[in-house]
Amino acid sequence: MAQYLTSVGMEVHAELLTRSKMFCRCPVAFGGEPNTRVCPVCLAMPGSLPVPNRRAVELVVMTALALQCTIARHSIFHRKNYFYPDLPKGYQISQYGESYPIGYGGFLEIPTASGTKRIRIRRVHLEEDTGKLMHLPGGGSGVDYNRAGVPLMEIVTDFPPDIESSDEAKEYLTHLRQILVYLGVCNGKMEEGSLRCEPNISVRVAGSEQYGTKTELKNLNSFRSVQLGVQFEVRRQIAVLEQGGRVLQETRGWNEGTETSFLMRTKEEENDYRYFPDPDLVPMTFSEEQIEAIRAELPELPATKLARYRDTFGLSDYDAGILVAERHWAEWFEACVELGGDPKMVCNWMNSDFARLLNDSGQSAVLAGRESERESSKISPAHLVDLLRLVTSNTISGKIAKEVFTESFQSGEMPTSLVEKKGATQISDVDAIAAWCRQAIDENPDPVEKYRAGQEGAIGFLVGQVMKKSQGRANPMVVQEILRGELTS
Repeated sequence: MAQYLTSVGMEVHAELLTRSKMFCRCPVAFGGEPNTRVCPVCLAMPGSLPVPNRRAVELVVMTALALQCTIARHSIFHRKNYFYPDLPKGYQISQYGESYPIGYGGFLEIPTASGTKRIRIRRVHLEEDTGKLMHLPGGGSGVDYNRAGVPLMEIVTDFPPDIESSDEAKEYLTHLRQILVYLGVCNGKMEEGSLRCEPNISVRVAGSEQYGTKTELKNLNSFRSVQLGVQFEVRRQIAVLEQGGRVLQETRGWNEGTETSFLMRTKEEENDYRYFPDPDLVPMTFSEEQIEAIRAELPELPATKLARYRDTFGLSDYDAGILVAERHWAEWFEACVELGGDPKMVCNWMNSDFARLLNDSGQSAVLAGRESERESSKISPAHLVDLLRLVTSNTISGKIAKEVFTESFQSGEMPTSLVEKKGATQISDVDAIAAWCRQAIDENPDPVEKYRAGQEGAIGFLVGQVMKKSQGRANPMVVQEILRGELTS
């Protein structure tokens, strides 16, 4: 069988986090009773006129800047004509191809097995979302227009495609989603349709300069679906070519259950949509002052933050990657460091004990004043920093610290207060610890004999016995020192 090369172009649609729709004042929200967030504008009643949502435009400019795009000084809206029931107007307000999108000529860098790879961004533009077709109980179909008119940003990669595998497609989408969430322009909830991906996949024989016919997979709503969808289409197209067939330009759906694609329709060409400038919407212009004002809103992005955590705090790429994966998690970490917490200790506690407690309870670690759909934890950065001070000052042992942290997580009480109530301070009294050490030696002759025979690890058992006798309060460093002295005397 011939060797084939894979090419993947990515179209990503992100619903913008605005309070109202793109061209009217109807509120934006997920779910709810069908057709309750609609008005004459988003239902395209005769005589109704659209008014652009300024904040939506600003969010697209912000995203384009974060993706290193050039901002067009002159940008216009077009009408994309097609006649599906989910479009009440009979057309979608969008921006046509290369004709004055808001942002163009950017890139996003992703990690690959062979190093960092740059994925070029062709354009970032703004449009409106469609309604949602629904199958009704008892048969028949309906349309929910609550989503119609929601501001929708489309991010399109360049041609020829830079993405050459399913893994790279998944990595691109993962990093793009992370940036969008950091910017606060989209919540990134793929399961709710807030972020949808449509890969355009083609294969060609290795050495051929002619790209193969592409197929488009519609509205994939998870990283896994993107990876599996690309893999399946590559296999399917290669099988068609190997059997002497011809790959057709199609729009295909994705069946999660069978992990296979299926034909939806023969893919349209751009001229089928009969794009033309929307006469109801005036062109948008952007001055240098406006662009720079939006640039000033940009937060520190994940890649920059990761590099800073590595270079400034000495964290590994792995630990820093976990911290920056979600913006709220990184903010919590930085709040701890600002309060005086040691970065490495904060990182270790956050990525282990704290993460486990949050996961088990279904709570979040969102800082006060930030919105969260889950119940916020009672633990604040001040709680963790307080605990770490108790540990570094040898006031409590590591074992006691874990118990105190769990109690603090459940009650919200400060660790120092809990330690005082429990009388759980660490014991460093040499005489008391020496007495426990001698008892442990007398009661456990086998590990004593092994240690004296050269098995260094045997001392670990004796340390454990001393910690039991002290109810976990003995200073482990002092315990080890005294034990070694007693065993060699």
